[in-house]
Amino acid sequence: MKGLPVVVTVLGEKEMEKQKMLAITSVGRGSEEESKFIIMKYEGGKKGGRPMVLVGKGVTFDTGGINLKPSNSLLGMNMDMSGGAAVIHTIALAAKMKLKKNIIGLIPSVENMASGKSYRPGDVIRSMSGQTIEVLNTDAEGRVILADALTYAQKYNPEVVVDVATLTGAAMVALGERASAIFTDDDKLAEMIEKVGEKTGDYVWRLPMWEEYENEIKGSVGDFTNVHNKDSRYGGAIYGAIFLHQFIKGYRWVHIDMAPRMVAMAGENLGGGATGSPVRLLYKFIEEYK
Repeated sequence: MKGLPVVVTVLGEKEMEKQKMLAITSVGRGSEEESKFIIMKYEGGKKGGRPMVLVGKGVTFDTGGINLKPSNSLLGMNMDMSGGAAVIHTIALAAKMKLKKNIIGLIPSVENMASGKSYRPGDVIRSMSGQTIEVLNTDAEGRVILADALTYAQKYNPEVVVDVATLTGAAMVALGERASAIFTDDDKLAEMIEKVGEKTGDYVWRLPMWEEYENEIKGSVGDFTNVHNKDSRYGGAIYGAIFLHQFIKGYRWVHIDMAPRMVAMAGENLGGGATGSPVRLLYKFIEEYK
Protein backbone atom coordinates (compact mmCIF):
# COMPACT_ATOMS: atom_id res chain seq x y z
CA MET A 1 0.00 0.00 0.00
CA LYS A 2 3.04 2.23 -0.26
CA GLY A 3 2.10 5.61 -1.68
CA LEU A 4 -1.64 5.03 -1.28
CA PRO A 5 -3.94 6.68 1.29
CA VAL A 6 -4.65 3.37 3.00
CA VAL A 7 -3.91 2.74 6.68
CA VAL A 8 -2.92 -0.86 7.41
CA THR A 9 -2.91 -2.36 10.90
CA VAL A 10 -1.88 -5.94 11.62
CA LEU A 11 -2.92 -7.72 14.81
CA GLY A 12 -0.85 -10.65 16.05
CA GLU A 13 -2.02 -13.60 18.10
CA LYS A 14 -1.58 -11.91 21.49
CA GLU A 15 -3.74 -8.96 20.45
CA MET A 16 -6.36 -11.28 18.96
CA GLU A 17 -6.46 -13.29 22.18
CA LYS A 18 -7.01 -10.07 24.15
CA GLN A 19 -10.00 -9.35 21.91
CA LYS A 20 -11.25 -12.94 22.31
CA MET A 21 -10.81 -13.75 18.61
CA LEU A 22 -10.22 -17.38 19.49
CA ALA A 23 -11.82 -18.80 16.35
CA ILE A 24 -8.96 -17.35 14.31
CA THR A 25 -6.17 -18.25 16.70
CA SER A 26 -7.48 -21.81 17.16
CA VAL A 27 -7.35 -22.58 13.44
CA GLY A 28 -3.81 -21.24 13.10
CA ARG A 29 -2.51 -23.04 16.18
CA GLY A 30 -0.96 -25.93 14.26
CA SER A 31 1.33 -23.73 12.18
CA GLU A 32 4.84 -22.49 12.90
CA GLU A 33 3.73 -19.18 11.35
CA GLU A 34 1.90 -16.68 13.55
CA SER A 35 -1.70 -15.98 12.61
CA LYS A 36 -2.50 -12.38 11.72
CA PHE A 37 -5.57 -10.18 11.38
CA ILE A 38 -5.10 -7.51 8.73
CA ILE A 39 -7.16 -4.31 8.94
CA MET A 40 -7.19 -1.88 6.01
CA LYS A 41 -8.81 1.54 6.11
CA TYR A 42 -9.47 3.81 3.15
CA GLU A 43 -11.41 7.04 3.70
CA GLY A 44 -12.35 8.51 0.36
CA GLY A 45 -15.90 9.40 1.30
CA LYS A 46 -17.60 11.69 3.78
CA LYS A 47 -15.60 12.07 6.98
CA GLY A 48 -17.22 9.98 9.68
CA GLY A 49 -19.54 8.31 7.17
CA ARG A 50 -20.49 4.67 7.64
CA PRO A 51 -18.06 2.47 5.73
CA MET A 52 -18.54 -0.55 3.54
CA VAL A 53 -16.63 -3.52 4.93
CA LEU A 54 -14.97 -6.23 2.85
CA VAL A 55 -13.97 -9.43 4.62
CA GLY A 56 -11.63 -11.87 2.90
CA LYS A 57 -10.59 -15.39 3.83
CA GLY A 58 -6.81 -15.43 4.11
CA VAL A 59 -5.78 -19.06 4.55
CA THR A 60 -2.25 -18.97 3.17
CA PHE A 61 -2.06 -22.75 2.94
CA ASP A 62 -4.72 -25.32 3.78
CA THR A 63 -3.68 -28.89 4.50
CA GLY A 64 -7.08 -29.59 6.01
CA GLY A 65 -5.48 -29.84 9.44
CA ILE A 66 -6.10 -33.06 11.40
CA ASN A 67 -8.76 -33.92 8.80
CA LEU A 68 -5.94 -34.00 6.27
CA LYS A 69 -6.75 -33.49 2.61
CA PRO A 70 -5.80 -36.24 0.12
CA SER A 71 -2.55 -35.47 -1.69
CA ASN A 72 -4.16 -34.47 -5.00
CA SER A 73 -6.32 -31.91 -3.17
CA LEU A 74 -3.32 -30.15 -1.64
CA LEU A 75 -2.14 -28.72 -4.95
CA GLY A 76 -3.24 -25.12 -5.26
CA MET A 77 -4.01 -24.69 -1.58
CA ASN A 78 -1.59 -21.77 -1.51
CA MET A 79 -4.46 -19.97 -3.29
CA ASP A 80 -6.89 -20.52 -0.41
CA MET A 81 -6.16 -16.90 0.47
CA SER A 82 -7.78 -15.67 -2.77
CA GLY A 83 -10.63 -13.98 -0.91
CA GLY A 84 -8.18 -12.00 1.18
CA ALA A 85 -6.14 -11.12 -1.90
CA ALA A 86 -9.29 -9.87 -3.64
CA VAL A 87 -10.09 -7.59 -0.69
CA ILE A 88 -6.55 -6.17 -0.60
CA HIS A 89 -6.50 -5.45 -4.32
CA THR A 90 -10.02 -3.99 -4.35
CA ILE A 91 -9.06 -1.46 -1.69
CA ALA A 92 -5.80 -0.66 -3.48
CA LEU A 93 -7.77 -0.09 -6.70
CA ALA A 94 -10.32 2.10 -4.90
CA ALA A 95 -7.48 4.21 -3.49
CA LYS A 96 -5.74 4.52 -6.87
CA MET A 97 -9.02 5.56 -8.52
CA LYS A 98 -9.78 7.97 -5.64
CA LEU A 99 -13.19 6.41 -5.15
CA LYS A 100 -15.38 8.59 -2.95
CA LYS A 101 -16.27 5.85 -0.49
CA ASN A 102 -15.17 4.78 2.97
CA ILE A 103 -13.97 1.18 2.91
CA ILE A 104 -12.66 -1.18 5.56
CA GLY A 105 -10.90 -4.43 4.70
CA LEU A 106 -10.63 -7.28 7.22
CA ILE A 107 -8.48 -10.33 6.43
CA PRO A 108 -8.01 -13.14 8.97
CA SER A 109 -4.79 -14.79 7.83
CA VAL A 110 -3.78 -18.25 9.03
CA GLU A 111 -2.10 -21.45 7.93
CA ASN A 112 -4.19 -24.59 8.54
CA MET A 113 -1.53 -27.19 9.29
CA ALA A 114 -1.46 -30.63 10.89
CA SER A 115 0.72 -30.87 14.00
CA GLY A 116 0.62 -31.73 17.67
CA LYS A 117 -0.69 -28.23 18.36
CA SER A 118 -3.50 -28.26 15.77
CA TYR A 119 -7.13 -27.74 16.67
CA ARG A 120 -9.00 -31.04 16.65
CA PRO A 121 -12.32 -32.58 15.65
CA GLY A 122 -14.45 -32.41 18.78
CA ASP A 123 -12.99 -29.13 20.02
CA VAL A 124 -15.43 -26.44 21.12
CA ILE A 125 -14.23 -22.91 20.40
CA ARG A 126 -15.72 -19.76 21.93
CA SER A 127 -15.76 -17.16 19.17
CA MET A 128 -15.47 -13.39 19.54
CA SER A 129 -19.28 -13.20 19.42
CA GLY A 130 -19.54 -15.37 22.53
CA GLN A 131 -21.17 -18.16 20.54
CA THR A 132 -19.44 -21.53 20.56
CA ILE A 133 -18.33 -23.52 17.53
CA GLU A 134 -18.32 -27.31 17.70
CA VAL A 135 -15.59 -28.50 15.35
CA LEU A 136 -16.60 -31.61 13.42
CA ASN A 137 -14.12 -31.17 10.59
CA THR A 138 -10.89 -29.17 10.72
CA ASP A 139 -10.94 -28.78 6.93
CA ALA A 140 -13.92 -26.44 7.26
CA GLU A 141 -11.62 -23.80 8.73
CA GLY A 142 -12.44 -20.85 6.50
CA ARG A 143 -15.88 -20.29 7.98
CA VAL A 144 -14.42 -20.55 11.49
CA ILE A 145 -11.94 -17.70 10.99
CA LEU A 146 -14.54 -15.64 9.11
CA ALA A 147 -16.88 -15.90 12.12
CA ASP A 148 -14.55 -13.69 14.18
CA ALA A 149 -13.94 -11.30 11.28
CA LEU A 150 -17.69 -10.83 10.73
CA THR A 151 -18.11 -10.10 14.44
CA TYR A 152 -15.20 -7.66 14.35
CA ALA A 153 -16.92 -5.83 11.47
CA GLN A 154 -19.62 -4.65 13.91
CA LYS A 155 -17.08 -2.20 15.38
CA TYR A 156 -17.43 -0.03 12.26
CA ASN A 157 -21.24 0.22 12.16
CA PRO A 158 -21.03 -0.64 8.45
CA GLU A 159 -23.59 0.09 5.76
CA VAL A 160 -22.95 -3.32 4.23
CA VAL A 161 -20.51 -6.20 4.63
CA VAL A 162 -19.35 -8.42 1.79
CA ASP A 163 -17.31 -11.49 2.64
CA VAL A 164 -15.31 -13.28 -0.04
CA ALA A 165 -13.92 -16.78 0.40
CA THR A 166 -12.79 -19.89 -1.41
CA LEU A 167 -15.11 -21.61 1.02
CA THR A 168 -16.41 -24.85 -0.50
CA GLY A 169 -15.82 -27.30 -3.29
CA ALA A 170 -19.59 -27.76 -3.16
CA ALA A 171 -20.01 -24.36 -4.84
CA MET A 172 -18.02 -25.74 -7.78
CA VAL A 173 -20.20 -28.85 -7.89
CA ALA A 174 -23.29 -26.62 -8.07
CA LEU A 175 -22.08 -24.00 -10.55
CA GLY A 176 -19.05 -25.29 -12.40
CA GLU A 177 -16.07 -22.97 -12.78
CA ARG A 178 -17.57 -19.88 -14.42
CA ALA A 179 -19.52 -18.29 -11.57
CA SER A 180 -19.26 -17.70 -7.83
CA ALA A 181 -22.10 -18.56 -5.49
CA ILE A 182 -23.69 -15.78 -3.45
CA PHE A 183 -25.80 -15.97 -0.32
CA THR A 184 -27.78 -13.24 1.41
CA ASP A 185 -31.13 -12.70 3.11
CA ASP A 186 -31.41 -9.32 1.34
CA ASP A 187 -33.18 -9.59 -2.04
CA LYS A 188 -32.23 -6.09 -3.19
CA LEU A 189 -28.59 -6.70 -2.35
CA ALA A 190 -28.62 -10.00 -4.23
CA GLU A 191 -30.16 -8.36 -7.29
CA MET A 192 -27.54 -5.61 -7.27
CA ILE A 193 -24.63 -8.05 -6.95
CA GLU A 194 -26.03 -10.16 -9.79
CA LYS A 195 -26.36 -7.13 -12.08
CA VAL A 196 -22.84 -5.96 -11.26
CA GLY A 197 -21.60 -9.47 -11.99
CA GLU A 198 -23.16 -9.33 -15.45
CA LYS A 199 -21.56 -5.95 -16.13
CA THR A 200 -18.08 -6.98 -15.04
CA GLY A 201 -17.97 -10.59 -16.18
CA ASP A 202 -17.49 -11.74 -12.58
CA TYR A 203 -20.64 -13.84 -12.74
CA VAL A 204 -22.51 -14.87 -9.59
CA TRP A 205 -25.54 -17.03 -8.88
CA ARG A 206 -27.67 -16.90 -5.76
CA LEU A 207 -28.27 -20.06 -3.74
CA PRO A 208 -30.91 -20.44 -0.99
CA MET A 209 -30.63 -19.76 2.73
CA TRP A 210 -33.92 -21.06 4.11
CA GLU A 211 -34.18 -21.04 7.90
CA GLU A 212 -34.80 -24.79 7.99
CA TYR A 213 -31.17 -25.37 7.06
CA GLU A 214 -30.16 -24.08 10.50
CA ASN A 215 -31.31 -27.37 12.06
CA GLU A 216 -28.39 -29.14 10.40
CA ILE A 217 -25.72 -26.98 12.07
CA LYS A 218 -27.09 -27.08 15.62
CA GLY A 219 -24.41 -28.46 17.89
CA SER A 220 -24.74 -31.09 20.60
CA VAL A 221 -22.09 -29.54 22.88
CA GLY A 222 -21.54 -26.20 21.10
CA ASP A 223 -23.95 -23.67 19.64
CA PHE A 224 -23.15 -24.48 16.01
CA THR A 225 -21.24 -27.18 14.17
CA ASN A 226 -18.82 -26.08 11.47
CA VAL A 227 -20.22 -28.66 9.03
CA HIS A 228 -23.49 -30.59 8.69
CA ASN A 229 -24.16 -32.20 12.07
CA LYS A 230 -25.03 -35.56 10.48
CA ASP A 231 -22.00 -35.52 8.17
CA SER A 232 -24.09 -35.23 5.02
CA ARG A 233 -22.06 -34.61 1.86
CA TYR A 234 -24.88 -32.65 0.25
CA GLY A 235 -25.42 -28.87 0.18
CA GLY A 236 -22.01 -27.98 1.56
CA ALA A 237 -21.95 -24.45 0.13
CA ILE A 238 -25.31 -23.72 1.72
CA TYR A 239 -24.29 -24.97 5.15
CA GLY A 240 -21.13 -22.89 5.00
CA ALA A 241 -23.23 -19.79 4.35
CA ILE A 242 -25.81 -20.72 7.00
CA PHE A 243 -22.97 -21.02 9.52
CA LEU A 244 -21.62 -17.57 8.64
CA HIS A 245 -25.12 -16.10 8.92
CA GLN A 246 -25.14 -16.92 12.64
CA PHE A 247 -22.46 -14.26 13.16
CA ILE A 248 -24.17 -11.43 11.26
CA LYS A 249 -25.58 -8.69 13.47
CA GLY A 250 -26.73 -5.17 12.65
CA TYR A 251 -25.74 -4.85 9.00
CA ARG A 252 -26.63 -5.89 5.45
CA TRP A 253 -24.53 -8.82 4.30
CA VAL A 254 -23.67 -10.93 1.31
CA HIS A 255 -21.36 -13.94 1.19
CA ILE A 256 -19.46 -14.73 -2.01
CA ASP A 257 -18.19 -18.29 -2.26
CA MET A 258 -15.60 -17.77 -4.97
CA ALA A 259 -14.15 -21.30 -4.89
CA PRO A 260 -15.32 -21.92 -8.49
CA ARG A 261 -13.26 -18.94 -9.66
CA MET A 262 -10.07 -19.60 -7.71
CA VAL A 263 -8.17 -21.08 -10.66
CA ALA A 264 -8.29 -19.89 -14.27
CA MET A 265 -9.92 -22.15 -16.86
CA ALA A 266 -8.39 -23.00 -20.21
CA GLY A 267 -9.47 -20.50 -22.85
CA GLU A 268 -10.00 -17.57 -20.46
CA ASN A 269 -6.96 -15.69 -21.80
CA LEU A 270 -5.52 -15.62 -18.29
CA GLY A 271 -2.23 -17.03 -17.14
CA GLY A 272 -2.22 -20.24 -15.16
CA GLY A 273 -3.17 -20.02 -11.52
CA ALA A 274 -5.35 -17.44 -9.77
CA THR A 275 -7.98 -15.43 -11.67
CA GLY A 276 -8.06 -12.20 -9.66
CA SER A 277 -11.79 -12.73 -9.20
CA PRO A 278 -13.91 -11.00 -7.93
CA VAL A 279 -11.97 -7.70 -7.80
CA ARG A 280 -13.90 -6.21 -10.73
CA LEU A 281 -17.22 -7.13 -9.13
CA LEU A 282 -16.26 -5.74 -5.72
CA TYR A 283 -14.96 -2.47 -7.13
CA LYS A 284 -18.04 -1.91 -9.29
CA PHE A 285 -20.34 -2.85 -6.42
CA ILE A 286 -18.69 -0.32 -4.11
CA GLU A 287 -18.79 2.33 -6.83
CA GLU A 288 -22.52 1.85 -7.51
CA TYR A 289 -23.73 1.16 -3.97
CA LYS A 290 -26.10 3.82 -2.61
